[in-house]
Amino acid sequence: MNNSNTSSREEDRRKDSNNTTLTSINQTLKNVQGLLKGRSFPGKVLLTRRSDPPSDSSLRSPDIDRSFSNKDAGTSEWLDDFVEDDMQSKSTPSTNSTGNKSRSSTSSGEDIPRESQKSTMGARSTDSARIMKITKALSGPTVILDKLRELAWSGVPPYLRPTVWRLLLGYAPTNSDRREGVLRRKRLEYLDCVAQYYDIPDIERTDEEITMLRQISIDCPRTVPDVTFFQQAVVQKSLERILYTWAIRHPASGYVQGINDLATPFLVVFLSEFLEGSVEDWTTLDLPPEKISNIEADCYWCLSKLLDGMQDHYTFAQPGIQRLVFKLKELVRRIDEPVSRHIEEQGLEFLQFAFRWSNCLLIREIPFHLVTRLWDTYLAEGDALPDFLVYIFASFLLTWSDKLQKLDFQEMVMFLQHLPTENWNHVELEMVLSRAYMWHTMFNGSPSHFSS
Repeated sequence: MNNSNTSSREEDRRKDSNNTTLTSINQTLKNVQGLLKGRSFPGKVLLTRRSDPPSDSSLRSPDIDRSFSNKDAGTSEWLDDFVEDDMQSKSTPSTNSTGNKSRSSTSSGEDIPRESQKSTMGARSTDSARIMKITKALSGPTVILDKLRELAWSGVPPYLRPTVWRLLLGYAPTNSDRREGVLRRKRLEYLDCVAQYYDIPDIERTDEEITMLRQISIDCPRTVPDVTFFQQAVVQKSLERILYTWAIRHPASGYVQGINDLATPFLVVFLSEFLEGSVEDWTTLDLPPEKISNIEADCYWCLSKLLDGMQDHYTFAQPGIQRLVFKLKELVRRIDEPVSRHIEEQGLEFLQFAFRWSNCLLIREIPFHLVTRLWDTYLAEGDALPDFLVYIFASFLLTWSDKLQKLDFQEMVMFLQHLPTENWNHVELEMVLSRAYMWHTMFNGSPSHFSS
């Protein structure tokens, strides 16, 4: 009898423990959903193991292990800003009626334009407090990168993005006095590389180099095919020079298909310093060759900085991608066991759909106007990006958790190759990033969730 009572009490305790855990997780997910109602700071939510709502102090920026300051970056009323900007756009005559105008800019491109010069390209609203914080962070004699990463993680105003990206990648020095001189020197160095490697007759190239250049020339017209801007001959030629020069200078990997996609956000962001309006309406015909050359150089060096941190994604057998996909599989198993089990039962390998995600960093999976916002977070992660990608991909996949469990193998393959993201806006993207941050907080530093 006593044994029966003891077993009953132990069973009750286990149920209470499970209920507490479920309550905690449900509350955390509600907190994330609350982000989309403008009550909190998008993309920044720490897991709370209590059943009551977290205090303000629990909604912090990412921890220092991910190159962030522990100071709060402030709050952001995103949906209010959407409404406010929409009202302003309806009440203020458009200055971009011609669709494409050249912007005045210094040769370094580092001067910060006025707020009235904000581009509407793929932009989401950013509240005035955050704009002031980012502007202040950039205006000092030396930029504090930890603070800038903290602010950039949740999005950068489009008109500040070129300056912020150059700094986050370490291409532009944090010291403002040195910045213009360093950029000028690096741009000249790029021109020298183009003259040495690209602007030569084929007779001076090896067979391997000729084959690589031919593959690049085939891939450039295929790059972001749904954005007509990238079909312009001048843009494709710039992309070809960037990719070939990078490949020649990085023989360990050479050119790998997918790297062409990774150059496109840089092209768009650095061109936005000189072109206004929608990317679809852009043309480079009004830009002088010197500006195009500077934009190319900036794209080349920033692409190099990005790939320096993940070059094993593109070396022989691409071990970095294989490692990432393995971790993704284990993380999904831990987060959503029913989905993981269903995928396994249907015989679908994660590599069959996640390889492209890893190879192109989701550029082909979401509308292009959202890519630069996603890349704000990528670049803010710094050296921790390869690890954080696992959580972003898990969050992205489990957006369709319920749907996936209803599909058989063939249906899943087709669905994951053509995900229904064409109507996504910043709200859906923020949810993906918020969940990724939450799961990173829950599981990172707990290696037992990655099976050996």
